Amino acid sequence: MDVVLRVSRLDKSFGGLKVVDNVSFDVTRGSRTALIGPNGAGKTTVFNLMTGVYPIDHGAIELDGRDITRIPARDRVAAGVSRSFQNIRLMPHLSTLENVMLGQHAQARSIRAQLFPLGFARINKWAEQAREALAKARLEEYPGQVVADLPYGIQKRIEVVRALMAKPKLLLLDEPAAGLNHQETGELQKLLREVSERGVTLLVVEHDMHFVRTLCERVVVLNFGRKIFEGTPAEVNADPAVREAYLGSNQSMGEAGHAA
Repeated sequence: MDVVLRVSRLDKSFGGLKVVDNVSFDVTRGSRTALIGPNGAGKTTVFNLMTGVYPIDHGAIELDGRDITRIPARDRVAAGVSRSFQNIRLMPHLSTLENVMLGQHAQARSIRAQLFPLGFARINKWAEQAREALAKARLEEYPGQVVADLPYGIQKRIEVVRALMAKPKLLLLDEPAAGLNHQETGELQKLLREVSERGVTLLVVEHDMHFVRTLCERVVVLNFGRKIFEGTPAEVNADPAVREAYLGSNQSMGEAGHAA
């Protein structure tokens, strides 16, 4: 099995509250994996530990065989980890193109190179790469528009494109479908499938179980900070412990629509 991400015995506490408890799982290269669980299960905390937002109490994170457990957040991006956020973190006063170019800083390893993604040079390879990325995401009509003026669904896709500008091996997506209507969800899912087909590994935190079932091949389930199940979407849906964690009953998750 070609493992791109290995999470081993991960622990994290805030004060006396343990929010991630001995969590381990692998993500294979090129796969689309979901990390699911009820509110407060520890999903976003796991993402924050992976990206260096929080220090890890115990355990290890390996990316492509390299231990990234203690390296700074910026170096993790350079190593190949990029993410989107549950709440959009675009710069609302900047244009679409400028926002996407901000995602290129992980590639800019010198002071001079870092000036180009800031837009100080109007014609440069950074701008061309950003325009090409927008075109691949079918967002080529929006480069000059201020992000705050665009629909929420478009902003969500722009944030994915910005994360891709760091050229990640592993893309972490925190509730990418939250707040989207049916059409917007479909457009986002199409984009993520295309990203996956280009070789980027996806790890997705998501509550929309239809989105998970139709996009992801593997599912890891957390509850109260612990991993309670791992398997295919069909196996997860059939597991009584998972249904109990989500619904407090043995009702099928498919019958419940969007799990809370």
